[in-house]
Amino acid sequence: MRAIVYRKYGSPDELKLVELPKPEPMDDEVSIKIHATTVTMGDCEMRAFRMPAIVWLPVRFMFGLFRPKHKVLGQELSGVVDAVGKDVTNFSIGDEVFAPTEMKLGAYAEYICLPSDHAIAHKPKNMSFEEAATLPTGGLNALYFLRKANIKQGDHVLIVGAAGSIGTYAIQLAKHYGAEVTAVDKTFKLDVLRKLGADHVIDYTKEDFTENKDTYDVIFDIVCKNKVKDCLASMKEGGRLLAANIEWSRLIRSVRKLDGGKRILMGVADYSVKDAERLKALVEEDVLRSVIDKRYPLHKMPDAHRYVDKDLKTGNVVINIV
Repeated sequence: MRAIVYRKYGSPDELKLVELPKPEPMDDEVSIKIHATTVTMGDCEMRAFRMPAIVWLPVRFMFGLFRPKHKVLGQELSGVVDAVGKDVTNFSIGDEVFAPTEMKLGAYAEYICLPSDHAIAHKPKNMSFEEAATLPTGGLNALYFLRKANIKQGDHVLIVGAAGSIGTYAIQLAKHYGAEVTAVDKTFKLDVLRKLGADHVIDYTKEDFTENKDTYDVIFDIVCKNKVKDCLASMKEGGRLLAANIEWSRLIRSVRKLDGGKRILMGVADYSVKDAERLKALVEEDVLRSVIDKRYPLHKMPDAHRYVDKDLKTGNVVINIV
């Protein structure tokens, strides 16, 4: 099978198209012929190994101290089941599916084998393979964090980094929950945020939301470049700060005491079958739609990484494999 590999950390030039043996499913696995995958900022960070200092060493041990252990990147995919292990009962050959790869990675290839109890779900009927490939990372993370916030009708939700893979789904979910949404990102991305339903937009290149007088019930900080204490000051009494990517060291330095019933909510998405099926249902109910910025063929993977590295993408960058 064709696959994109990288054998050392570095620039997009390290990504090479090669031929690898096609994997065969174990008894409890399904083999998926991948139709589409994506390039996320997380893929680029892993390729270059740009990690916060607080997690650099443990993550490096996990993924490879001197060179990558998992030589095929890729965190999400859509495709067709082409083989199943003898113990698999929940999927059949020909099923159209989408799935995250989690720590296994491996979606930059024509085939992948995943455990059948993994967060695999049938592709929504009203989505293409390209669109469905964007659901696992952005959709599952947005669903996980916004559910933690317990958003009520009329809550004012601020989403920082709203034009990314997670943010574009978070806007739509927050509106579905009945929130008033303010979306924060850079100038050329704001029109897309309005079209997704954002009630207000803030251009962070011209305005710092922590310096105006507005306050919010929920702040979902996806990029986590703002000071925690400034975010807390912009929250109403009882407000919730969703920190999707925050360094623990910054949190400890910035916060001594929370007053007014404010809370900081952190964690890692569950990547559960239940949540994947919930996303499928929301898409088929026309609550969620994908945002695709650019499409590349597999052999153009280095160009796709260069584009994402420059923070130019709005929504998702999709790689077509079939």
